[in-house]
Amino acid sequence: MEFEGKCVIFSAPSGAGKTTIVRYLLKKVKNLEFSVSATSRPKRDYEVDGHDYYFLTVENFKKHIQEDKFIEWEEVYADNFYGTLRSEIERIWSEKKHVIFDVDVMGGIKLKSIFGDKALSIFVQPPSIQELENRLIGRGSETPETIIRRVGKAEIEMKSAEEFDYILINDRLENAKKEARRTVLNYFEGKELDDNNDEEE
Repeated sequence: MEFEGKCVIFSAPSGAGKTTIVRYLLKKVKNLEFSVSATSRPKRDYEVDGHDYYFLTVENFKKHIQEDKFIEWEEVYADNFYGTLRSEIERIWSEKKHVIFDVDVMGGIKLKSIFGDKALSIFVQPPSIQELENRLIGRGSETPETIIRRVGKAEIEMKSAEEFDYILINDRLENAKKEARRTVLNYFEGKELDDNNDEEE
């Protein structure tokens, strides 16, 4: 049977825990590969180009837009672009793997509209906006200004949860990770992709 590539899309407000869940799934579910997004924002000290993101200048990002190299892209903040490269999806599918995305909410909605039934979209929801703010403060890497901006954006994004195939409430992280794995395996219709049948870490 010919391989038919599919996608799993994880979206959430910043600080909801989607990246932690995606990393868990990459370890626990076979045949998944992370789609590295492109961005024009500055690289943080701990990030690696080509692993965390493809870091592009604003000018280069805009050139890629003009050349239709993105499946989807968005200007999240002024001159702060994020996008999904066509070449990245083609690369993963050519390796007979399924794509897993870690994208913001608007990006997730766009990707679902593009891939349709070939994609499962999951919205990771914090138990409350207050808890989300506490998590952002706990990171220790956000300024008070960016926290206010991210919380304001999160309040808007939470209204889009119903546009996703599945809402995953991240109240307790361990439970959320296991629920995410079950949901993804159900989408792929079987345990053949399950790397570890026990539910323990």
